[in-house]
Amino acid sequence: MNWQAIRAIYVFEMSRFFRTLLQSFVSPVISTSLYFVVFGAAIGSRIDQVEGVSYGAFIVPGLIMLSVMTQAISNASFGIYFPKFIGTIYELLSAPINFLEIVLGYVGAAATKALFIGIVILGTSALFVDLSIQHPLAMLSFLVLTCVSFALFGFIIGIWAGNFEQLQLIPLLVVTPLVFLGGSFYSISMLPPVWQTISFFNPVVYLVSGFRWSFFGLADVPIGLSLLAIGGFTLLCLAIIWLIFKTGWRIRA
Repeated sequence: MNWQAIRAIYVFEMSRFFRTLLQSFVSPVISTSLYFVVFGAAIGSRIDQVEGVSYGAFIVPGLIMLSVMTQAISNASFGIYFPKFIGTIYELLSAPINFLEIVLGYVGAAATKALFIGIVILGTSALFVDLSIQHPLAMLSFLVLTCVSFALFGFIIGIWAGNFEQLQLIPLLVVTPLVFLGGSFYSISMLPPVWQTISFFNPVVYLVSGFRWSFFGLADVPIGLSLLAIGGFTLLCLAIIWLIFKTGWRIRA
């Protein structure tokens, strides 16, 4: 394993993050505050509690998941797309490093950025609501796994994208709607039976449910299914990335 190459890619990607702190740090804090104003104050004044948890606290795991998923995808997709755009990806492909080391560098940096944003949002949420975490180790595990899996997904999008517009296509049209419809701001049990059944086909439901369980001990689906879903998604993304580098699809063209 070429740890020096991994470190070089990782440090380069992280330096870009710290050069744009206003966009990377302040923007999520402001967005989270706005969500609390809109959902916590406006809707929370009409919905006192959800399954014994105050509505303001109930939406915190969903807010964190929404930001972590979008940030992980965005950072990973841009990180690998930009070398494709300017042509420096050929230097990576000709260097004495394998695909796993390239993925570890880019995905590791993107996951670190998303994890940082998730912790910032968690701290910001504590300013608005009284928050307790029943299973802190499980919470951290779910958070890290989500950051890594969606950074891998973003890496795939970055390789697939043919222009900058396509980088935002899947996050905006697919991921964000799935998060909003995945029980981020409500409990699946509040829906009519038909819509409950439909919701269970949404993979984000399992991620949000498991993450919320680590906070309040409440879950819409069994915790084992949540772990199986995120583990399976991670393995699927790794398999697709391996196939991409093996065939050279969208990389050597």
